Amino acid sequence: MARTPTPPELPTASSLVGPGDRRRLDLLLAGLDLLDQAIAVFDATPKLVAWNRAMQRLLDFPENLVHEGTPFEAFARFNAERGEYGEGDIERLVAERVMAARAFQPHYFERERPNGRILAVRGVPIPNLGFVSLWTDITEQRRYERLIEEQNQTLEARVAERTAALARANEELRAAQVELDQTAEALRRSEERLRLILDSIPAMVAYLDADERYRFANRVYARWFGLEQDEIAGHTVAEITGPDTYTQIAAHLARAHAGETVSYEYARRNAQGRLVHARSTVVPECDEHGAVVGFFVLSIDITEQKAHQNALIQAQKMEAIGQLTGGVAHDFNNLLTTLIGNLEGLKRYLGDSSAVREYLEPALAASTRGVALIRRLLTFARSQPLAPQAVEVGELVRSMGVILERTLGETIAIVLDLPAAPLYAYADAHQLENALLNLALNARDAMAERGGTLTIRVRPWHRDEGVASDIPVGDYVRFDVSDTGCGMAPEQLTRVFEPFYTTKPFGQGSGLGLAMVYGFVRQSGGDIQVRSEPGRGTTFSFALPLAPAAADVRGANREEEAEAPPSPPRMVLLVEDELPVRHVLRQQLMALGHTVLEAANAHEALELLEHVEEIELLVTDAVMPGELDGRRLIARARMLRSALPTVLVTGYAHDDGPPVDGYIVLPKPCTQAQLSRALVAAQRLAAGMPR
Repeated sequence: MARTPTPPELPTASSLVGPGDRRRLDLLLAGLDLLDQAIAVFDATPKLVAWNRAMQRLLDFPENLVHEGTPFEAFARFNAERGEYGEGDIERLVAERVMAARAFQPHYFERERPNGRILAVRGVPIPNLGFVSLWTDITEQRRYERLIEEQNQTLEARVAERTAALARANEELRAAQVELDQTAEALRRSEERLRLILDSIPAMVAYLDADERYRFANRVYARWFGLEQDEIAGHTVAEITGPDTYTQIAAHLARAHAGETVSYEYARRNAQGRLVHARSTVVPECDEHGAVVGFFVLSIDITEQKAHQNALIQAQKMEAIGQLTGGVAHDFNNLLTTLIGNLEGLKRYLGDSSAVREYLEPALAASTRGVALIRRLLTFARSQPLAPQAVEVGELVRSMGVILERTLGETIAIVLDLPAAPLYAYADAHQLENALLNLALNARDAMAERGGTLTIRVRPWHRDEGVASDIPVGDYVRFDVSDTGCGMAPEQLTRVFEPFYTTKPFGQGSGLGLAMVYGFVRQSGGDIQVRSEPGRGTTFSFALPLAPAAADVRGANREEEAEAPPSPPRMVLLVEDELPVRHVLRQQLMALGHTVLEAANAHEALELLEHVEEIELLVTDAVMPGELDGRRLIARARMLRSALPTVLVTGYAHDDGPPVDGYIVLPKPCTQAQLSRALVAAQRLAAGMPR
């Protein structure tokens, strides 16, 4: 504490507490000095009785002000004069706070100090004696303010309940022990006051003897273990925590036995099976010879903090992998454009022959499979366009049940737990079916040895602030896909959504199934999590935005483009920085009967547009080196020729550049037929544009 070396004694206990009891009181007060919270105890006057070091550190009070007997009014005046309460008449500000303090009412409020730090100020009355004030720096912990507020409210009710119980016990004790002397009565009151103070602190406080046996635990500590205070006292740490948890902390306690102050984190499962986390500090108590006679334990529940940290780390990791995947997919699209274009050209050149059937057609088929693989990668990277609509998920899952029964085999039972009323999610129906199928196939593989049960549960779900997730608060449809298979180890869970990561034997899985599911869910505005333990099965849970039955359908039910008629011969300006890709596109355009001018970048293209009036079509790549990419080139070209038919060829499946109206987007790789349809569509689009 920030005070003189010898702490002053409480006036009410100076002549009533013996040396041994005084030592226990000092030890408990020393324990309070270890807290990050500022604590002050005022008597009924009100004047300062006790405090800890954090009071001076958090509130910046001078040392000559903080001493026993300082009136509450002195602290209020000091704060008012340095602007802690804002602008206004200082005497009025001081009078308001002194009047509130003398009312002895529980209170809680937050105050932003001039230095920008935010303090939570809480006062708890001590019946007939005074009150306790606690200050907590919540600048870095505002996310937990709701939880703290709820705990405070619960704590106040429990304090009142405990106070009433103690009052009844006091009456019975007085009737049975009327001959107790005044010293014992004063000691009892002092102990009850200290216990009430400790029970009022929103932190876990306990005391152990040298045998690691609990001698005291405050109410918050006991409740964290799902117990009452009297159920902890007298039991050892190993008995209360259980053998699994004790194994985690035994080494730290051994260091404390050697006289070292230790801090550590540990986890345990509560009565509901939920994994909860705590951060503890153990401070040894030594006698005059230096021998350890006990331990002070100060703990904080960090379960929600851990959950938010893990969610953030996983989201950042998957976002980085998605960006990398999108870039790799773009490069592969250029490679596949070159491969497919040249193979198709060679096939047309050779005609129908055994060599074509034996060599070229397998190569084209393999290249086509590569296109499908790249699209799955783009789905993971959230670059593949979706066609979301209001999907009745109950009917969708029910219709998939027949397919799953035939696919998963007779050794696996399928349980569908679906809502009775229609429930709609806003998603791409086809991608949702693929996601559920991928999860079902993974569940089948996990139960391959002895069979089991696959359960698909669908329910409406509301995401509130207390759930560790980065999706907005709101209403969603939640899907739980559970199996009774072999489960996964913790190190596997951290990588389960990574592309190409698989636990299956070589040749039995690409490692893209779960990555595709992750990309689809995230691109749809949802979130996905996985829970699993070795030997206890796995549950994938993902949420998609809830949609009303009459939601607009965006991108759904699009009609397939009709086969486009051949485009009349035109002079085409082809802009592509990669020579192999440009060669393929030139060959395709020439095969369609067009005359082709080539440019390796946007600047060459603009120069040709300025000087060659015969150019009738523009075909440009989306990504090119330099300041002008394909989209900016189109914008500059429109300044020269407002209605020039334009096709933008892109290796990405989305358009992140500046919006430019009036052009056709053609994804790579493209066939000659797809290029022909795009040219016809661009000319039709340009025909309706103002010139």
